[in-house]
Amino acid sequence: MSKKILAAAVAGAMALAGGSFAMAQTAEKTVMVGGAAMYPSKTIVENAVNSKDHTTLVAAVKAAGLVDTLSSAGPFTVFAPTDAAFGKLPAGTVDTLVKPENTATLTKILTYHVVPGRVSAADLTAKIKSGGGKAMLKTVEGQSLTATAKDGAVWLTDAKGGMSRVTIADVNQSNGVIHVVDTVLMP
Repeated sequence: MSKKILAAAVAGAMALAGGSFAMAQTAEKTVMVGGAAMYPSKTIVENAVNSKDHTTLVAAVKAAGLVDTLSSAGPFTVFAPTDAAFGKLPAGTVDTLVKPENTATLTKILTYHVVPGRVSAADLTAKIKSGGGKAMLKTVEGQSLTATAKDGAVWLTDAKGGMSRVTIADVNQSNGVIHVVDTVLMP
């Protein structure tokens, strides 16, 4: 092999390596949830399965048959309860809900945590301000959630009067956005 060809090959390899390095430097902006990076280029389901704080939610989504829906183009806004949020429910509730005979009830609860479209924290805060201190959010389930702001946080009030605080906002996904919440919302 001539020195010119070898030099050209080395230069080409260095250029490719430099290109890879440049691509690594422009990596996606992620948010950490449950000890895992949430990638904006992945779907809600692809990211949720990696969060150690959302294992119950992922199991419930699978049991309700909503994986394909939440993997579709959307966009969706998901208020995602943590495992600790599910832990606040009466003992045995989750085990009962994931049984096949309770799929309709589980689906109703899960879809009550989903709003059509992509609603960022800024959008939500603007809706609350323009709504005189509260915003009504129509869920995929059909009922509404009431959003309010208090002490620098967004709070959601469900149909039964229960309240849930958004603990991590704006976890962007390829098919929507997740806002992590600390209590399961009930239709």
